[in-house]
Formats: sequence, structure tokens, C-alpha cells
Amino acid sequence: MKKPVLIISYYWPPAGGPGVQRWLKFAKYLPQNGYDVTVVVPDNPDYPVLDESLLEEIPENINLIKVKIKEPSRMAGKLSLKRTKNLQRGILNKKASFIERAMVWLRGNFFIPDARIGWKHHVLKAVEPFLSEHRECTVITTGPPHSVHLIGRELKTLLPSIKWLADFRDPWTTIGYHKDLKLGKRAQKRHVDLEQEVLGAADLLIVTSPFTGKEFKLKTATPLQLITNGYDMKPNTRTRQPEGKFTLAHIGTLLSDRNPLLLWETLQELCRDSEDFTAHFQLQLAGNVSDEILESINDFQLEKYVDHKGYVSHDSSIELMFQAQALLLIEIDSEETKAIIPGKIFEYFASRRPIVAIGPRGADIELLLTDTHSGEYFNYQQKAALKKHINYLYDLYKTGRNNSNSNDLIERYHRSHLTQILAKTIEFVWE
Repeated sequence: MKKPVLIISYYWPPAGGPGVQRWLKFAKYLPQNGYDVTVVVPDNPDYPVLDESLLEEIPENINLIKVKIKEPSRMAGKLSLKRTKNLQRGILNKKASFIERAMVWLRGNFFIPDARIGWKHHVLKAVEPFLSEHRECTVITTGPPHSVHLIGRELKTLLPSIKWLADFRDPWTTIGYHKDLKLGKRAQKRHVDLEQEVLGAADLLIVTSPFTGKEFKLKTATPLQLITNGYDMKPNTRTRQPEGKFTLAHIGTLLSDRNPLLLWETLQELCRDSEDFTAHFQLQLAGNVSDEILESINDFQLEKYVDHKGYVSHDSSIELMFQAQALLLIEIDSEETKAIIPGKIFEYFASRRPIVAIGPRGADIELLLTDTHSGEYFNYQQKAALKKHINYLYDLYKTGRNNSNSNDLIERYHRSHLTQILAKTIEFVWE
């Protein structure tokens, strides 16, 4: 008989973006590892980004419990739909209006730990029948939103016979955007207290980056398992370089704080130095991009080279990766973002196209790039080295030698392999 697992996740198709992929794929492969999977998801949520194509990827052999949710963002959207959607996407405008600043302050100080806290009560009621039948099951909560972990904490208190795993796709109190939420002292303390309660009450913590693992080990004695994100697509089998322009592509959201001025300056200089480079260069942006970043690109006189596609479906984003001469990965230059491993990096790996990554010194993504031989990493003080490397890639492109990486080092990040690690982790907590 298969062992029951109850997964509680706010993000689920038709939500778009990387947050939905992790547990959609675990739910796909867990049944193959001997588990009967039930997933609790919101009914009629207000997702910032939609990708209807992901609905087709929901496994048929799992059970879904849809639980109603009241989204404060819908009420805020009546004031300003565009501003509300941008805030949901994490796009915080540096030149924010009074209404935007007020919305951020309310979000930070009245909705603790986040605006989905009201979903907790509805989920607790909805899972009662399941838990009355499966009193010894594995419950997994995944955040952000970290209010989902408070559901797990409550269930563990009500039914100690369950095993509860708290999955942190991102850190909690040290995540980069906390400083943008205008938290008061009371709100800051509440976040710290709630985080500590969750870390201490869970039977096991799952993290997606080594940096977050080190952070949590200083805060709790609860067992911890690193399971990164991964890819589930068929890796690129096209060995030769793609046809067309010398396209540097960024796939995914570009926030205002993730504005790589050294990259724009480098590209401006390369265009100024070489008419040949100018004739072939294209900067491709696929995903939600803040107005501030588009303004910076214009300031560096690069707008004529930009192919801004906006948000595209997951399948379309994969094809854009395959067609790029190089893929750009940009992280904020801060201590907090050293722990962030963007989910898209693993699909970047599977695309087998060269990666050019920019971020803070000592970031976890640098180790991944080195281990998989998938690209080069630069910190924000390495402009000369960045320029030299883009020139190198362009020289390969001009001679038709910018071929795909064909090594097999990426296979450890396939979702099926990662699910095997998850299955062994679940077995561990029951031993």
C-alpha cells in the first residue's frame, strides 16, 4: 500500500513563474516512489502571473483539495490593478507613489507573515477528513508564502502523530525584500518569533540552497535536508550554436533592485567599440521587467538592441533558452541574495547554452556553475573580466564555435532524481 503524503502549497497551476514548478514536479514523481499524493491548493487565488499551459502538467494520479481563499490583493487591485500586480510580482518601484508606499507598509505590518495568512483557518478545516483517515501521514508545507508553514505548525500541534516537513524555497527573515516592507519593530519581532517556532516545531526542514542550510543550523537543532530545485524538460540535444543574432537572453523577472548597471555599461562599451558587434548584438528580455530597468537600458543607449517579449509561457521560455547565444542570470548584490538559487538556473543547465551570471561574492550559484561547467560567474566588481568574457563568446559566435555544452553533470538536478532524495528524506523522519 502506498504511503500517504499531504502537500500544502499556495502556488499551483495556473500560476506561472518558478514557484509553482517545485511541488508540481515532486507530485508527479512521488507516486513512482511509493507515495499516495494529496495536494492542498487555493481555490480561485489571485496569482500575479498566469501560465495556463501548466494545467496540462498536473498529474492525473494525485488528489487535489481546493480550499477557498480571500485575497487582499483583489481589494487593493480596485485602487490600482497595475501597481498591485507589480507588488505581487516583487517589482517595487524606486519612485513609488504614496498609494504604493502605503500598500507596502500595510502588507509588511498588518499581514504577518504575509497576505495569505487568512487562508490558514480554511485549510485547517478542509484537511480534517483527510487527517481523520490518515492519522500517521507525512505533511509537507512549502513557502513562501511562509504563512503556509503556520498551517503545518498548527497541524503538528493538533495531531502529533503526523510527520511534518517544512520546505523553504527561499529564506524567511533574511530574504532580500524584507527591508523593503517598511517593517516596524513589532512586525520584525513577530517574523523572528514565528520563524523560530516553525524551525523548532517541524520534524525536518528542507532548504534549496547551502547558504540557507547554514543559516538555519545556527537557529535550530531540527534535522535539515538540502534538495535544490531542478529541471524536468528534455535537455537540449542541438550541439551546434543557434542561428541568428548574437543574442544574450534573460528569461524571467527582472526586479528594480536586480539592475546590473555594470552589464549595461559593458554592453554599451562593446557596441561603441565595434561596429561588427553592434551589427549582430541583441539583448532579449522574456518575463516581467521593471520600468526602472528599462529606463536604465535606455540611459545606456541600448534600447535599439532590445527584444522585450514580456511574459511568455513556460514552453516558449524553454525554446528561447535553446536559441540564445548566452543566457544571463542576474542576482542582487547583497548579503541576503547569496542564498538565492533561482529556479530557472536548472533549466538554463538543461538548455546547455553558456550562462553568464552576475551576483554577490560567495553566492551559491557560483558553486553550481563551477560544478556543472555550465558558465561563468562575475561579481559586481569584475566589469573588465565580464567584458572580456562576452567578447570571447562573441568571437566563438563569429567563427561558428559557440556550441552547446554536452556534459552529463546536470543529470543530478533532474526532478526525478531529486524526488528520490525527497522520498528517502521522508523515510528518514519515520525511522
